[in-house]
Amino acid sequence: MAAGSAFLRFWLTERPRDTFLSYIPKEELPAFRLACHDFGVRAAPLLFKDTTITFRPSTFTKPARMAALDRIGHHIQTFTFSMPHTPETFLPPLLDPVTGEEVTFIYEPYVQSTRDSAARLSNPIYGSWELTDLLVKQYSPLFHAAANVPTFIRAFHALPTLKHLKISCPDQEAGQRYRRSIVDYALISLRIAVERNKLPLLSSLSMISVHPGAALYLNPTMGFGARPNSVKKWKQIKNLAICMDSIPFSPYPPSDHLKLLHSYLHVFASSLKNFVFRWRGSNGLSPLSLDKELCLQDRSPGMACPRRCHLALRPLKFEMLRNMEVENIVVDASQVSSFITAHRHTIREFNFEDTHLRSGTWDQALAPLTRISGSEKWKEKAEELMDVPLLLSPVGIEENKANDLVVDYFNCKPRTLRPSICAWQRAGARSRELFWGTPDHMKRFLRTSIFSWR
Repeated sequence: MAAGSAFLRFWLTERPRDTFLSYIPKEELPAFRLACHDFGVRAAPLLFKDTTITFRPSTFTKPARMAALDRIGHHIQTFTFSMPHTPETFLPPLLDPVTGEEVTFIYEPYVQSTRDSAARLSNPIYGSWELTDLLVKQYSPLFHAAANVPTFIRAFHALPTLKHLKISCPDQEAGQRYRRSIVDYALISLRIAVERNKLPLLSSLSMISVHPGAALYLNPTMGFGARPNSVKKWKQIKNLAICMDSIPFSPYPPSDHLKLLHSYLHVFASSLKNFVFRWRGSNGLSPLSLDKELCLQDRSPGMACPRRCHLALRPLKFEMLRNMEVENIVVDASQVSSFITAHRHTIREFNFEDTHLRSGTWDQALAPLTRISGSEKWKEKAEELMDVPLLLSPVGIEENKANDLVVDYFNCKPRTLRPSICAWQRAGARSRELFWGTPDHMKRFLRTSIFSWR
C-alpha cells in the first residue's frame, strides 16, 4: 500500500512524470498506453507529438482515420506529409475515348465542402460533367484523393497546435520535371488547407526532399486556388529549410524553375529568421542571388518564355534574417559579398557548406566583415590541441588486449582540449610499456616493417 501511494504521488507530480515519460522509447509507448487509462492519457502527447503520414487514397477520406485524427490531432506539433514519386503518381495524357485525341484539362481546385451530398452531386468537381467523367474513368483513385481539397482542409482543421510542417516528395525523375503528377495536385490541396485554417502556432516549414516544381504549387501568390489573403498565413513562417532536387549548373540552365524558386522565396522575405537551403545532387546556383545571374537576364535557349526574359528579377532581401546556411552551390565572390552587405544589420550567423566560387576568392567574398567589424580579427582561428596517441604494431601482445588498452586510455582521459597526464598518473609502468612499447620494441618494429600501421 505504501509503495502504491509513493508511485501515485510520483505519477501525479507533473515534472517527474514528464521526465520519466521522455525516457521511454517511442516504439514502446503504444504498449505502455495499454496498461491503464491514465497511462494512455499522459503518454499520448509524447507519442503523437511528431506524426508522419504517407499519403494514400484513403488517408483523409476514410471516416475511421479522420475520427482517429480528431482524437489525437491536438497533440500533433510536427506533421510530416510524405508522398514519394512512384509509377502510381504518374499521370498519362487525358484522351477522348471516341477520337483518341488528347483532351485539354485546365485544373481549378474545387474547395466547396462535400458534406452535403445533394450539393456535391449537383455540381461537377472538374468543371464539366464530360471532363469529370473522363477523369473518373481514366485516372486512378489516388488522383481524386489528392485533388479532394475539402478533405485536406478537414484534416488540417484537426491540427490546432501544429508548429512545424514537413513535406517530403522524393524520387522524381529528371525527365518528368515539366509534367504534372499526382504529387503536384496533393501539394496544391495541402497549400490551400494550410491557408483555410487558423493554425496560430505554425512557424516552421521544412521541405525535406522536393522537386523543383514544388515551388510553383506551394506558392500562395501564383499557385492554383490562391486568394488575395493567402500570403498572410505563410508570413507566420520564421524557420524555413529546403532540400531541393538540383538543377544542374550549366551556361544556360533551365531558368523556369529557378525563377519559380526566386518568386517563392520572396513570400518569406519580410518574416523569415532562419533559412537553410541545400541542392540535392549536383551543385546549383545560389538561391539568394538569382537576380544577379546572367542566365536569368539574357535571352538564351534555356528560356521557355522568351517574351518575359527581359523583365529583371527583384533582389531578394530578408528583413529579419538572423541565421542562414546554404549547401552545394556555385556562386561568385561578389554575390556573397553583396548578400552579407545587404543583411549586415540583422544577420548573426551564416554558413556556406560545400560552396564553390566561380570567380574571386573567399577573402573578397567575406571582405564586408572587415568593414563591418573594423578589423580582421574574424580571420583568426583558435587552435585546438589534443593528445593523439601513436599505437605501433604490437610485438608480443594480442590485438584485443592492445585495443582494450586504447579504450581504457580514452575512458580515463578527461574531456578537454588541453593536454593532460592524469591518465598516465593512474596507469602502471607495465601498462605504459604495453601501450607505447619499449626501446627494444621500437627496434624490432623498425627492423621488421617500416611504418606498419594497424
